[in-house]
Amino acid sequence: MSTPVRSQYLRIKKRFPNAIVLFRLGDFYETFDDDARLVSEVCDIVLTSRPVGKGERVPLAGVPYHAVESYLARLISAGYKVAIVEQMEEQEHRGLMGREVVRVVTPGTVVEPALLEEKRNNYLAAVVLQPGSRRADAGGGQDDRVGLAYTDITTGEFRTTQFDSAQALTEAWQELQRLQAAEVLVSDKASLPPDWEGRQHFSTYADWHFDQDNAQRALLEHFGVASLDGYGCAGLPLAVAAAGAIVQYLAETQKAALPQLTQLATYSTQAFMNLDAATRRNLELTATIRGGTVRGSLLGVVDDTRTGMGARLLRQWISQPLLDLTALQRRHDGVQAFYDDVPHRTALRALLKRSADIERLINRVVQRIAGPRDLIALRDSLQVVAEAIPVLQEMVPAGAQHLSPTENADAGGSPPKGDTGYLPITRLDPCPETVALISQAIVSAPPATLAAGGAIAPGFAVELDSVLGAAREAKAWVAGLEQHERERTGIKTLKVGYNKVFGYYIEVTRANQDAVPPDYVRKQTLVNAERFITPELKERESLILNAEERRAELERQIYDQVCAQIAAAAPRILATAHALGELDVYAGLAEVAQRSRYVRPVLNSGDAIHIVAGRHPVVELTLHDEPFVPNETHLSLQEAVLVITGPNMSGKSTYLRQVALIVLLAQVGSFVPADSAEIGLVDRIFTRVGAQDEISAGQSTFMVEMVETANILNHATRRSLLILDEIGRGTSTYDGISIAWAVVEYIHNHPNLQAKTLFATHYHELTELARFLPRVRNYNVAVSEEGDHVIFLRKIVPGGADRSYGIHVAQLAGLPRPVIRRAEEILKNLEQEAQRSPAGSAPRRAVQGQQLALFPASHPVLDELKALDVSAMSPLEAINKLFELQEKAKRK
Repeated sequence: MSTPVRSQYLRIKKRFPNAIVLFRLGDFYETFDDDARLVSEVCDIVLTSRPVGKGERVPLAGVPYHAVESYLARLISAGYKVAIVEQMEEQEHRGLMGREVVRVVTPGTVVEPALLEEKRNNYLAAVVLQPGSRRADAGGGQDDRVGLAYTDITTGEFRTTQFDSAQALTEAWQELQRLQAAEVLVSDKASLPPDWEGRQHFSTYADWHFDQDNAQRALLEHFGVASLDGYGCAGLPLAVAAAGAIVQYLAETQKAALPQLTQLATYSTQAFMNLDAATRRNLELTATIRGGTVRGSLLGVVDDTRTGMGARLLRQWISQPLLDLTALQRRHDGVQAFYDDVPHRTALRALLKRSADIERLINRVVQRIAGPRDLIALRDSLQVVAEAIPVLQEMVPAGAQHLSPTENADAGGSPPKGDTGYLPITRLDPCPETVALISQAIVSAPPATLAAGGAIAPGFAVELDSVLGAAREAKAWVAGLEQHERERTGIKTLKVGYNKVFGYYIEVTRANQDAVPPDYVRKQTLVNAERFITPELKERESLILNAEERRAELERQIYDQVCAQIAAAAPRILATAHALGELDVYAGLAEVAQRSRYVRPVLNSGDAIHIVAGRHPVVELTLHDEPFVPNETHLSLQEAVLVITGPNMSGKSTYLRQVALIVLLAQVGSFVPADSAEIGLVDRIFTRVGAQDEISAGQSTFMVEMVETANILNHATRRSLLILDEIGRGTSTYDGISIAWAVVEYIHNHPNLQAKTLFATHYHELTELARFLPRVRNYNVAVSEEGDHVIFLRKIVPGGADRSYGIHVAQLAGLPRPVIRRAEEILKNLEQEAQRSPAGSAPRRAVQGQQLALFPASHPVLDELKALDVSAMSPLEAINKLFELQEKAKRK
């Protein structure tokens, strides 16, 4: 038979079989059975055992309650769910102590600051897949439908969308890649596409939660409304199902987080530039390819924000470039305002540096998990807002002090009707009543936790002050008791002490027993002394102990009331946080623009891209010994495909990426690294850059290259920008040339494509395309040769290159000298054979010609070499014979 505690644990574990149960026992969270083995392994702690009745012992692993966050972080990062069981009573009592699961922590429901990244959202998403009927077209695909919703419970962001196109699965996957959600909910009956498996943290959830009726009911009850029409998703059943599943999941795991989900925004990905996973990776937008760090990425270069709100908003903007010209104009106006006004920009950024993360602070208050220091940080940050308002009012004319697009605006980033300004000054609300409340209620330097006591300021609560005053008087009386009793009794060695067993006592040595007054009551006998109490001492002791208990109770009540009052202002404070984050982004982008010599781009709805002296925003910062060489770019309907040839290591790939990044930055709302830039909005940027195996998916480097190329050709439009680097290099030379040639022709000729394209290649034969495709132009990277010395000028100039200088690059890379010499010999042989081959155009020779031989089929020296019996020769004979053959070869 199990012990009562064991039975209590098993009942709880049965309710949460898929979670690790952290079971509070005194000062430790204990885990048992398989949970203990897992925690011991993941958290590297000792596995012990515990008796549970009738001589039975079970595995046990525990962590201290005060250090649980560090262990929780390891478990969550490893992908586990954790159910936290707390003791629901303050002190031990007879019988079994009540325990309950207070929350279930999953990767998408983390709220502890130590477990969150300040500069990125922690999203919980849900996906609903509805397979459609198979189409009868040539492709034979299915018209699937997908619903997707996501939330960040630390900020209150809650959004949903639905994909109904023939490419619904692809579009939904691209959106999941953009979000990089910490956790994605899917039905336990859903069949995920094979290429989704293992590439996101999916959590299965009972299928009935995704039923539209259940999901809609959950949303209606949560928002307290009769219809979802006001949220824009009434006609989107799968979007409703995904959003409703999230609400139900939070009700089970993080019920305290639900009150902050006050709005549900329905959005469309068609309002943003759609960037596939390959493009995000190749352009290193938010993380580097090697290392996966922000440092070295585009975000790492342009993020000079001062607050967590601003950093997260900028990451969202970079992940979702806009397609709306008016919204982009407003963003550029915002950056321009700070760019032009250095003194006020400097003043605002200094203020922003003093601000804490208001967005997450107020949500901690709403969830009732904020500590006293969180409230002080919130107060100080709202005071920063009050100081920022006059700075901004001096900076911006009254007519421009309006709402501007934020992530909480509609999907296109448009402000309310009639609002034409570009800085969100009018949405900055310093909430003076909240500041006053916190200042009056909380001491200026509070303890870390409420349990430590002393968080409530004197004078705020009369009853608490009375209790504390009585306790102080009692403690003062006790403090003076020793001196008073010494004088009254004449016992100079008399002492007043305290221990947890007997409480306060008066200690008198045996030598002074005759002087003990009659009102002393003997409490404890020691070897050389006696301990006594008096009725008055016990009365004061009771007052002190009861006052401490009453103080804790009153402080908790008062603190909860203060938090409730602050939470009532949460919508205003959240709006302020969003506005402050937007101002932070504008000021940060202006700072980067001025420091790095960026210019405001001119955006229009045309088809041309003209960039003068464009630079790569990341690479230019890594060059210390030499200046970055800027380059021009001109793309239009008449000059749509640029075939770029040139040596390895000469800067072709850098040039391709810099054009894409300049266009992307312009459509994010940033200034760009160039002397000038005129950009017709592009609907998508596609990149095929670099080589990467997908071994886990059974795809070779060349297969990945072809899959990505197919995706581009199937989805690009006339308004797209294509960045193609070395198409066809993953296979044989002739196959590669043929594929690259056909791809350029297809892009140029297809009536629904004809996209602006930068096509870098080592196949010099492709330069022939410009002779008969009117919108193809040849460019190359200039090279200076002085004897055997080669200098890459990194300048893109008209015309095609005739050499690749690969051997020179190999020499720079440090290949052994014999390898370099042998490569030069082989290259010379190949060039001589090519000269002897039939005349004709380079592309025709490349496609129709035969593989060139490194050695002739027959030669007298070669015949003699074949006839040698090498195994019968001594080393000296072999050397002599080799010398002889070399001389014969020279004479021939």
